[in-house]
Amino acid sequence: MNATLRMHRVQLPTGLLELEAEPGPFELDSLIGFAARANAKRGFLFLSKALGKHWPVRPGFMQQVHRALAAAIPEQLPAPVLFIAMAETAVGLGQGVFEAWLGAHPERQAMFIHTSRYRVGSAPLIEFEEAHSHAPRQFLHLPEDAAMRALLLGARSLVLVDDEASTGNTFLNLAAACRSLNPGIEQVHLSTITNFMGADASAQLSGRCGVPVTMGAALNGSYRFVPGHLQPAPPAQRFDPHAERGASGRFGRLGCLSALAEPDQLAAHLAQQIGAGARVLVLGTGEFMHPAFALGRALEARALDVMVQATTRSPILTWGAVSHALEFPDNYGEGIANFVYNVAPGQYDHVFICHETPAGAALQQLARTLNGRLFHFKSENDIEEIPVC
Repeated sequence: MNATLRMHRVQLPTGLLELEAEPGPFELDSLIGFAARANAKRGFLFLSKALGKHWPVRPGFMQQVHRALAAAIPEQLPAPVLFIAMAETAVGLGQGVFEAWLGAHPERQAMFIHTSRYRVGSAPLIEFEEAHSHAPRQFLHLPEDAAMRALLLGARSLVLVDDEASTGNTFLNLAAACRSLNPGIEQVHLSTITNFMGADASAQLSGRCGVPVTMGAALNGSYRFVPGHLQPAPPAQRFDPHAERGASGRFGRLGCLSALAEPDQLAAHLAQQIGAGARVLVLGTGEFMHPAFALGRALEARALDVMVQATTRSPILTWGAVSHALEFPDNYGEGIANFVYNVAPGQYDHVFICHETPAGAALQQLARTLNGRLFHFKSENDIEEIPVC
């Protein structure tokens, strides 16, 4: 073993995980913990401490990671540049990296869009597989706006963003789908918090993709997992791809060309209400993550003690980096259990739940459980607080 690599050996309830990590700008413990998944396909999880999904994260640290990943994107990528974030987990990360990159390159032509588990209206889409996921089907919508659709179809560079890379297969599946739609893509960049494909697999990406591929990660290494007691796979999901789910096309599913507007008016109002010293959680819901980060960042800028994270559809065991789990109904209407990890009732003085779907029974139940407040983002400039009853 290379003397500069750090070896980690973790015995999970589902098997043995061995990990080698290279030195880098971030310590492994600041970026990930280890968790066990109720998933026979893959019984482990690199649980991100920088993503704002399964673990509460300070907005300032999230932004630090966004900027580091944006800085790792090659300067000479041919424009236009298309950023695509992977649902569900990396939707907020991808938009954060896009905004950080755009802030450093305001003169470059670029667009952000994210994949989704949901259909938005009748917008055309492409479908691809995330093989190891508990929910493998993903959709990429084509923008309804003519200018954004032209940019997507005319992009020369592709930046794909996910929280982690272990095999590269999902990236390659999406890259192939995009190149089939747009043969003019000349270069692909993969941006992840952790890259555990290993040096050899990372070096082979260009050959597998068919165009030059670069990689930028906050932490690099490799892993080996020896399954032990396999958890049963979750039941097959009841999923109608043509059903309306309340998912919005306004926050990235149909594309965007600029940074999300800061919710400064709402942040100023909330900061005045709660005062200094209070512990605050801003909780996104499902794929609706980045607006929660934006609100958390605006509150943190007002010197409040703020954490950000989001609900998820991923079933994870209560072990290791997951100390607490809450289950509640699905606010998108698919009948799939949703979860909040590492948040216990009473842990925070204030919980602000940010959502794009109507505040139905599922969100009302979540708000009552956490003694939280509901904020319906109808658009980035139209945010309504919904009474909890």
